[in-house]
Parts: sequence; C-alpha cells; structure tokens
Amino acid sequence: MLLIVGLGNYGKEYEYTPHNMGFLTADRLAKRFDLAFTKNKCHALVAEGFYSSDKIMLVKPQTYMNNSGISLRELVKKFKIPLENIIVISDDIDLNAGTFRYKAHGSGGTHNGLRNCVAELGTENFARIRIGVGKPEDIPLVDYVLAPIKKDKMEILNVAIDEACDKICEMISQKHSFQM
Repeated sequence: MLLIVGLGNYGKEYEYTPHNMGFLTADRLAKRFDLAFTKNKCHALVAEGFYSSDKIMLVKPQTYMNNSGISLRELVKKFKIPLENIIVISDDIDLNAGTFRYKAHGSGGTHNGLRNCVAELGTENFARIRIGVGKPEDIPLVDYVLAPIKKDKMEILNVAIDEACDKICEMISQKHSFQM
C-alpha cells in the first residue's frame, strides 16, 4: 500500500489557505484516482482505492497541522506501511509560489507539520513534496499561512498542485514507491 499524506488544517475557514496545499493536492489526487474521502481512520479522513496496480491510501490528518505526525504514525503502525511507500505533501514558504520540490528524505526544516511527522515517525527517511507558497512581505507568518489565498495567486498555486500530482502519478507508475 502507498500512503499519500496531505498536510493541512481542517475546517472551511482554512480550506484555501497557504497552509492547506497538502489537503488541496490530496483532493486533486482523489479526483484523478476517482476516490472520495469517506472514511475516518487514525484521526484522518481517508480515501482508498487503486492507481495502476497499486493500492493507494490518500490521507488528510484531522489533528491540525502541528500534530499531523500523530495520525501518520498511527496509520504506519496499523497498516505496516514501509517508509519507502510514504509521501507527505506540505506547503513551503521558502519556495517561490507556484513551484514544487520533491525530496526522498530530509529534515522537517522550519515546517512544524513536517517536523511533527519526523518526530512521530522517529526518522527523516520518507519522501515529501513541498508546494511553494512564497514568503509574506509585511504580515506575520502565522497570519500569512492561515489567510485566504487571493484568486490570482490561487491560479499560480494550482499549476504547482497539478505538477505535484503529475510527479506522484509518475512515481507510482514507474517505481511503485516514492523513493526515486
């Protein structure tokens, strides 16, 4: 089974905020895979199905961003998912808006959600895709990542979300894991 975890905050007020790039990407993948988030497992909304010949579990933790690793750890333990079959998707203020970056492993950096995933799993050895949202110019970081995204910026971010989805689909089709 391949575990694709989109990080974000649940609730309508957070739906289209920079911090919800992981949730938005997971939603886009669910549409591509013709899946729906209908189950609640291990403190997460889950959509399950197949892509290519691989069983896929799309996950949106319902623990708020800074505790996302709790849900991830419980899913990994319950379903015995190997680290190479996990990819975590998050926002990144250090990347220009509309770009994305794949890494096979690494620290959580300054991202509290990723840092919590690393802490809860006890390792940095899982893949991640970071969607660039850019840095705030004149407002505090927390206000920036939790503020609604303006329409013109959302159009730019949608390109990165689509490219990230393409990358994930390519990785599944070629390797049947997320370690490239």
